[in-house]
Amino acid sequence: MPPPFPPLDIPAPVRRVATHAVAAGLTPLVPVPFVDDYALRRVREDMVRSLLAERGLSAPRPTLRVLAGLHPREGSRLQQLAGKAALLSLRLAWRKSYRRLITALWLKDCVDMASLCLHHGYLLQYALERGDLPAHALATPDTARRVQAAIHAACAELDARPINQALRRLWAGSRLVNEALSEALAHFQGAPLRPHLDDSGEETSLAERLAAVLWEERGYFLTLESLYTKHLNSP
Repeated sequence: MPPPFPPLDIPAPVRRVATHAVAAGLTPLVPVPFVDDYALRRVREDMVRSLLAERGLSAPRPTLRVLAGLHPREGSRLQQLAGKAALLSLRLAWRKSYRRLITALWLKDCVDMASLCLHHGYLLQYALERGDLPAHALATPDTARRVQAAIHAACAELDARPINQALRRLWAGSRLVNEALSEALAHFQGAPLRPHLDDSGEETSLAERLAAVLWEERGYFLTLESLYTKHLNSP
């Protein structure tokens, strides 16, 4: 059963982070190389803009790019397997098991991208809440680099498996993700690509369920906040 929709007292920035994490988690389903990375970059930059705008802030392009903390997918398991499939025409043999394997790897890529965006966005809104990125500090990327380094260090120190497992359950049970995955797989195996799915209602529902998970895992994120603070204050 999916988590209940979030109560009304969930802060707006947390809801906003959940919405962008859902969008980031869907970008691996874009079946065109490099376009998926472009889509991911746009999602992450839009998330930064929206979190800054919540507090009446804005940042020049260099600072925005630093805060977006890009995570390109070069060398992922999925892309490595896709390259081998193109060379060896694996779809001609063991078709069913091949499809299951591709599906599992694709879903893992979705969860990984959603998790990265979720953790980064949560800590970025926490940094803004603490006042680590005042308006005058956004003029240059120097302070943004310190904040970004602390975010990376905190995320690397904490075991994200509990959150990733929750994301995997949400993604596996989502009609939007399953339909988009079927579309991507059909294109990957040579079928014509139909127009991109536009199901904003289901996407919103998935974001709401993710926001509920965030709120239920407050203890996890309190630990993440303390690790961020530790790394930001370390010499």
